[in-house]
Amino acid sequence: MDHRFGGTEYTVGIEEELMLLDSETLDLTQGIEAILDELGEPFEGRVKPELMQSVLEIASAPHPTVAEAGEELRELRRTVGAAAERRGMLLAASGTHPSALWEQQLIVERPRYEELATELGYIAHRELIFGTHVHVGVSGADKAIYIADGIRKHLPLLLALSANSPLWRGHVTGMMSSRTPVFRAFPRVGIPPHYGSWEIYSSRVQLMMDAGAIPDYTYLWFDVRPHPNLGTVEVRVFDQQTRLDTTICLAALVVALVHRYAALFDEEMALVSVPTELIDDNKVRAALRGTDGELVDFPAPHQRHATELASRLLDELREHAEQLGCEEEIDGVRDLIEKGTGAHRQLEVLRGSDDVKGLVRALCEASAV
Repeated sequence: MDHRFGGTEYTVGIEEELMLLDSETLDLTQGIEAILDELGEPFEGRVKPELMQSVLEIASAPHPTVAEAGEELRELRRTVGAAAERRGMLLAASGTHPSALWEQQLIVERPRYEELATELGYIAHRELIFGTHVHVGVSGADKAIYIADGIRKHLPLLLALSANSPLWRGHVTGMMSSRTPVFRAFPRVGIPPHYGSWEIYSSRVQLMMDAGAIPDYTYLWFDVRPHPNLGTVEVRVFDQQTRLDTTICLAALVVALVHRYAALFDEEMALVSVPTELIDDNKVRAALRGTDGELVDFPAPHQRHATELASRLLDELREHAEQLGCEEEIDGVRDLIEKGTGAHRQLEVLRGSDDVKGLVRALCEASAV
């Protein structure tokens, strides 16, 4: 399989999936085409549709630093927010809309999405969720597989730190990431296999294509994956963040992780394959309790508090963040550990009240930049 690994290392690109809301009712509105028509060709590739017409995706170009990628996202949020306002809409960011119903949403009129909705039916129509994706440039195909294999065991902790969807269909679910079980219904998602080499990865992708299961590798929606066409490793496990600064600190965490595993690859350090079922069990724990719960530590199978694991990981990545120039951005993770995640903030807004519409209004205000 062809690939473009081999370009500049540690470039950073970030994608955010945002909600389009009716400015009066604060319900989701089918507004993506109006935004795309208004912004036009200059924003092609940076402002994009997703599966549903009430979802808007913004995507930065690859940047040498996390700070630069974050600054482009800031400008994109401002631009699409202004365009939405001119069309009687508001933007908000969260892993789920607290009260929206998937039955009221329309699929985007694009062949990829229409075919997906036809093939998966209920599973696709129910996927009213919003995520953040981080791409990091990698210089070799085998290195990309090594890095993705290494990041697998950290995915539950990354989810816990990003948890930002405690409500679904107007109800507090008891989960910190209600987005996770919704997406779990899709095929080829969640914790990926440990591939071990580019040869194994590419042969297994080809097997799925030959079997007619997928048209190409982009239909593998795992929580971390190599992206051969872009020459990146992409981390996709995150709930969408309300505050842009939180998106930026999570991106810094990802690029520091990539740098760490790239260094281990260069040192020819052997990776231990952590069983998928253990990582997946951790992911359920993370979706349920976020940073309030315990996760199984690796390689010793002991349970430790998620905040303890996050603090330890921050310490381990400090040197890598300094080398990448993102030590200031990664410090934002400390706030998630000490002050709570987006899910905590949403539940705090609701404390002592059932004002879900007030929560949506608060999300709109906190999403502004």
